[in-house]
Amino acid sequence: MKEYLSVRGIGFQSINVLDDADGMAEMRRLGARSLPVVARGGDFVIGQVMRDVVDFLGLEADAGPALSPDELMRRYDDVLVAALRLTRAMPDAALANELPNRPRSWRVLMHHVFQIPVAFLDMEETGKSLSAETMLAPPPDDMRTTADIAAFGDAVRARFAAWRDRARGADFTVDVPTYFGGTSRHEMLERTVWHSTQHVRQVASLLEQTGVVPDGPAIVIDVSGLPLTDRIWDQVE
Repeated sequence: MKEYLSVRGIGFQSINVLDDADGMAEMRRLGARSLPVVARGGDFVIGQVMRDVVDFLGLEADAGPALSPDELMRRYDDVLVAALRLTRAMPDAALANELPNRPRSWRVLMHHVFQIPVAFLDMEETGKSLSAETMLAPPPDDMRTTADIAAFGDAVRARFAAWRDRARGADFTVDVPTYFGGTSRHEMLERTVWHSTQHVRQVASLLEQTGVVPDGPAIVIDVSGLPLTDRIWDQVE
């Protein structure tokens, strides 16, 4: 099972279908084509948007973003800085390791941290739908070292900073197109921030396993105001 998303303190658990054959069969039975899914009986909703989940379950909870767009933008730069420090400290020899309870290498995860904002920025800059293919794109074959990943991350951080300067004061209440349906621009920014934040927490855990301590102060990843629980890894039960 996994539990790392919450709606303002209300946690959710879901079957990790990558390791659970019954869970995969249930997804197929429902007709769900993307994750995460929240199901009840024969009905389901794609769990990408917290307010959709709250409405589907009939919960009385505030599912809207708790942090302003400006605060989310500021927070995200902190997340990307932390991701870069962790990436540069990671030994190249560890990149081929597999994540716990999931068929994904450390290299793929560390690249994914920076690919998440690429998908968001592509949507923002082109007006086209946020693409699952872009979000989940693997690292290119020539991105083999932590230095390669960090160079990619530096470019993404600079691109995000340029977008942030243009976007300050803009209307974030409007809906934006995504592969999982409509959501507000504010919600999509929040989702981008918590998605990378969760994975940076995971990378920090992986680096700790190697015994390497990054130079400088300890990595502090602030999850206050984000719909995340204390759980970092999927828990198989």
